[in-house]
Amino acid sequence: MRLTDLAETSRSVAQTQRRRQKVATLAACLQRLQPEEIEIGVDFLSGETRQRKLGVGPATILDVRPGVSAAASSLTVADVDDAFHRIATASGPGSQQERKRILTELFARATEFEQQFLLRLLLGELRQGALAGLMVDAIAQAATVALPQVRRAAMVAGSLGSVAHAALTQGEIGLKWAGLTLFKPLHPMLAQPAEDLEDALTQLGTAALEWKLDGARVQVHKADDQVRVFTRSLNEVTSAVPEIVEIVLRLSSRQLILDGEAIALRPDGSPQPFQVTMQRFGRKIDIAVIRAQLPLSVMFFDCLHADGRDLIDLPAHERFTALRETLPGALLIPRLITDDLTVAQSFLEDALARGHEGVMAKSLEAPYEAGGRGGSWLKVKQAQTLDLVVLAAEWGHGRRHGWLSNLHLGARDPATGSFVMLGKTFKGLTDEMLAWQTDKLLELEIGRDRYGVYVRPELVVEIAVNEIQSSPQYPGGMALRFARVKRYRLDKRPEQADTIVAVRALFERRPAKGG
Repeated sequence: MRLTDLAETSRSVAQTQRRRQKVATLAACLQRLQPEEIEIGVDFLSGETRQRKLGVGPATILDVRPGVSAAASSLTVADVDDAFHRIATASGPGSQQERKRILTELFARATEFEQQFLLRLLLGELRQGALAGLMVDAIAQAATVALPQVRRAAMVAGSLGSVAHAALTQGEIGLKWAGLTLFKPLHPMLAQPAEDLEDALTQLGTAALEWKLDGARVQVHKADDQVRVFTRSLNEVTSAVPEIVEIVLRLSSRQLILDGEAIALRPDGSPQPFQVTMQRFGRKIDIAVIRAQLPLSVMFFDCLHADGRDLIDLPAHERFTALRETLPGALLIPRLITDDLTVAQSFLEDALARGHEGVMAKSLEAPYEAGGRGGSWLKVKQAQTLDLVVLAAEWGHGRRHGWLSNLHLGARDPATGSFVMLGKTFKGLTDEMLAWQTDKLLELEIGRDRYGVYVRPELVVEIAVNEIQSSPQYPGGMALRFARVKRYRLDKRPEQADTIVAVRALFERRPAKGG
């Protein structure tokens, strides 16, 4: 398939408001792809590349675009993927210049329309196009396969491209391979915010309550004497966390996939701040030194696979039993099963007293919904917090002059992939955070006016709020009251931010005033 045809599909999807038409457009494109192009096309339409990281930054990408373009379309999607592969695998002396040369040649072969598509793809600005949910529906339609089968395969495979290839080339039979694969991480199950414990127990009834640690989510895979560790973003960090590897290697089970939380603790057992824990991740040198200075602990709360048996479709209480039978108590997250609000409140207060964020409340009957943020897991914190995305920032005044200060905050709309603004805040920002966010937001800049800078919606920030109130000022009809910044969530992608649907559910469950 020519790149221009794929780019035209992307443009059509972005410009179409109706979900059904988006899906139909994507399905028609998928049907025209050659078998060897399917995974490439699915990734491109999802705003990704198969190589994930190319080793070239935004400045280089913008710099290599030539002043001229090809008169006619000749590039295929395979040509582009091949160029990306050569860029990603370039190494050694002169590799940066080689990457720049390949990228320059690629742009020179592209028409102006194709150049625009490549720029948005490389700069991460195609997310508003084919979201994962849309693509799953499109794969099912294109392959004439039942949607639940595609959803199930996508959940466990961790790669929409491979699911699309199997469905389009082999149909339902091709999807029967879909099971958990050791060392191929799956997207973690996510939680929605609950207003408080009473709200959580009202929704779930008898529930499993667990400490909510302010650490780093980890997914650990084991096969015999090999262990690999992945983050919530599915990045491998095995070499950075040797103590977790050693702990899991000592377990008697030969095969495991575990979901848990890594956290740095003080000598008295209280948690270090989140930012301190995150110093251990992404570290590639002097691992032994920082391990001695900042050792990690790990606690697991779910078991997804044990000794040849996939567990994700089992109800949670059966997975919890498998976890207890597999791990010693010291590696288990503290858990209480109850429907009693008084007992639950005591558990929450104990978690808070120990310095933790709050508690998770989990349905005992729910399967593990990889990548899902349903109502089966609810997070209860001392203050209501939301993970939102920065859409813009205004220049500060007075002592904040020269810094980007007042943040414009948005929640993700799962139906369109866009972000719905909910309000602004400049509260809670230290001077260090102001300086950091100014540099970071300028890297993400897509435009500006005399008041501030508009940015690509990529930076996730945790916001504490006193209330979500009705407001005609914002398109979602809601606004944040007394919002303040708690921290930046560099471990989260914008796709993992809280949705406008979750925010509206909190808004609708707020207690009535007066009377």
